[in-house]
Amino acid sequence: MKSVFWMVVVALIIHEAGADDECSTVTALVSACASFVNYGTPDPIPGAPCCVAMTTLSTVASSTGVQTRQSVCRCMMELITTYNPNATAIATLPGFCGVSLGFTIDPNTDCEYVS
Repeated sequence: MKSVFWMVVVALIIHEAGADDECSTVTALVSACASFVNYGTPDPIPGAPCCVAMTTLSTVASSTGVQTRQSVCRCMMELITTYNPNATAIATLPGFCGVSLGFTIDPNTDCEYVS
């Protein structure tokens, strides 16, 4: 029940926030995966807190409409650009956690075409 509550809270924050705020929410969720992104541990997959964050992000991206999904996409693209040496680790997070964000985390993804 707690996870449903937090998914709703995150969805509302992203939906109501400006671009900077929504990216800070996405960044906060991805930060739960910092150990895996920075060091590749726990090996071979990210830990439970990371996957809970990825599941929340997936739920938000898939259930709150195209604009939110595109916003999440833009934020993820910003993250892989900013943290370029760790871009591959960031891009693999949804797959390792068994979720989909509805788009490919790749520098060539055009978020405007995410539906």
